[in-house]
Amino acid sequence: MDTKGSPPTHTISLPEQIITFELSSYEWSQNLLCIALMDKLVLGSVRFPEENDNESFEWNQLKEIHHKSRPHSVAFAPETSLAVVPKKVIIASAGSDYKIHIFQSDLDQNDTVQLLEGHRSYVNHVSWDPDGEFLASCSDDNSCILWKCKEDYAQGPSFFFGSAVVSAKWHPEESGHLLIAEKCGVVHLYKVHLKTSMLSVETDTNPLSYVDWNLSNSAYVVAMARGNVFFWDLKNSSWPIENKPLHDECGHIVKFSPHSEHVVASIGKPNATLKVIHMKNKLPQIEAKLLLYGGLCWHYQLPYVVAASDRALCFWKVLI
Repeated sequence: MDTKGSPPTHTISLPEQIITFELSSYEWSQNLLCIALMDKLVLGSVRFPEENDNESFEWNQLKEIHHKSRPHSVAFAPETSLAVVPKKVIIASAGSDYKIHIFQSDLDQNDTVQLLEGHRSYVNHVSWDPDGEFLASCSDDNSCILWKCKEDYAQGPSFFFGSAVVSAKWHPEESGHLLIAEKCGVVHLYKVHLKTSMLSVETDTNPLSYVDWNLSNSAYVVAMARGNVFFWDLKNSSWPIENKPLHDECGHIVKFSPHSEHVVASIGKPNATLKVIHMKNKLPQIEAKLLLYGGLCWHYQLPYVVAASDRALCFWKVLI
């Protein structure tokens, strides 16, 4: 593993390239990892020195799930829990076959898979409603489809746009409020039960690749467009409060730290460079060149940022 710059605090080595991954963002499954390889999902759990009496980092692979097509995005359902008996794991994945795959497992012998069909092109992102009512999927077919989780994933409301839809993020506090990001640079805030757009904001460049809410201050929104990071305070203005160039070329992703309203992590070109920036002092806390881009996550509770680098999953402890 040849990351350059800030060395990772911990690493997990995989036998092949990591396409994408997800670290669960829910309390009862916060150490559960889903790592997507070319034709399978690897499920496992991590424990950090802060959680272990022996102060060691531990990775425990729990299960492999065959995936019929190359996965593009994975997400844990909010009801996923390792604290119940039997264990309950529900994962949505977006495949190169234009379908949504819903995997359910008790991490023993009981596994099921359900395919959701409705998109006509690549599915870029899947995102669960924190209330467990909807699963949102975004596609290059210019649509965002909501699937009704409590009605056997029947197709629900759909939203159509003028360009590819690259990501969707549910509001962390307001039920049914959904950010939908278009590749052309427009971010829409929808109240999905009424199927109405509450507001739209725009970047002054494109392509836009990702949008995220701030968990510490849910009025704050961040988006990555080309190599720039745009910040909005939706309570005060539809104009960005900041437009900061972070990457020389195209950026892949940007995510707020769940522990601070001022810290973001991003990955972008040249190459695949991870940056963790405190937006108040503008100083990079972490900067590392990755071998290949394969996703970005923050830990739900502990101050770790996680990024894939080819066949390695790397964890950096961030001082916040």
